[in-house]
Amino acid sequence: MRRLVVIDAPSNLGLRPPAEGTVPGCYKLAGALREQRLLSRLGAAEGGVVVPPRYDRGGWRAGDGVFNAGALAAYTPKLADRIERHVRAGDFPVVLGGDCSIQLGASLALRRTGRYGIAAVDGSADFRHPGNSDHVGAAGGEELALATGRGQRDLTDLEGLRPYVREADVRLLGIRDYDDERAELDELKIWYATVGQLRERGVEEVAGAVRRSLEGPELDGFWVHLDADVLDPSVMPAVDSPDPGGLLPGELGSLLGTLVRSERCVGLNVTIYDPDLDPEGSGAALLAGLLEEAFARS
Repeated sequence: MRRLVVIDAPSNLGLRPPAEGTVPGCYKLAGALREQRLLSRLGAAEGGVVVPPRYDRGGWRAGDGVFNAGALAAYTPKLADRIERHVRAGDFPVVLGGDCSIQLGASLALRRTGRYGIAAVDGSADFRHPGNSDHVGAAGGEELALATGRGQRDLTDLEGLRPYVREADVRLLGIRDYDDERAELDELKIWYATVGQLRERGVEEVAGAVRRSLEGPELDGFWVHLDADVLDPSVMPAVDSPDPGGLLPGELGSLLGTLVRSERCVGLNVTIYDPDLDPEGSGAALLAGLLEEAFARS
C-alpha cells in the first residue's frame, strides 16, 4: 500500500469574509482534524505545513477580479511543489485545507507531471467565471473554472501550463440538484452526477463507473477533491454555504472509499469545514471518521 502523507494547506485566501473585519475560519480545518488524531488513525506520515500568505483583500471592490489574486498566484506553486514531490515519490498526499482554492495547487502539481483527471466531490460546481457571472471574486467558488482555463491569466496560466485540467477529465459528484451551473456543464460536456442522480443509480455504482473512467490509458491518474459542503447541513452545518439536499455520511463514505481504492488515485484534499462554526468539534470528528473509513477500505 502506498504511504499516506498528510500535508497542511491552511489557506483561506479564496473565501469572502463572514463579516466585515473578520477572516474565514476554514484555515483551522487542518488543526481540527489533527486534533482528531487523523495521522495516527490513517497511519500517515507527516508532510508538514505549506504556510499561506496573509489574508488581506486590501481595497478590493466588485469588478476588480479575484481578490487575493497575487497571494493565490504566489501560494499555488508553493503548494504544488510540495504535492508534486510526494506524488513523484509514489506517496499519496492527503492535503488538509483551507478553502477550495487549494485545489489549484494539486492541479498545477499534476499538470507539471502529466495528464490527470479530477473527481470533485462537492456540493457545487465551483464554476463561476467572467463568462457566466458579474460577481467573480472568491476563488474558492471558482477553482474548477480557473483550473480549466477560465478567468484571469495570472491564476489560470501559472508557469504557462493552462489549462491545468481538461474539461473531459473532470468528474463532479454530489452537486445539488438545483445547481444553476448545470446548464453550462451540459453545454461543455463536463460530466456530473447530482445528489439525486447518485441516489437514483446507486452511489457505489456511479463511483465505480467514475473510477473506471478515470483509470483509462489516456490519463496518468486522478485526484480527489473533497468539499465538506457536499454533506447535508443536518450533519455538516459548519461550512460557508450550508445548502440543503446534500449527501449523508454513509453515502459519502461509500463514494470516497470507492475512489481512493483505485491504484490510479494519486491524492486527496479536504476543504471548507470551518471550526469557528463548530465549537463542539462534531464536524471534525465526522470528517476524520469518514477519511479513516475510506482508507481502511482501500
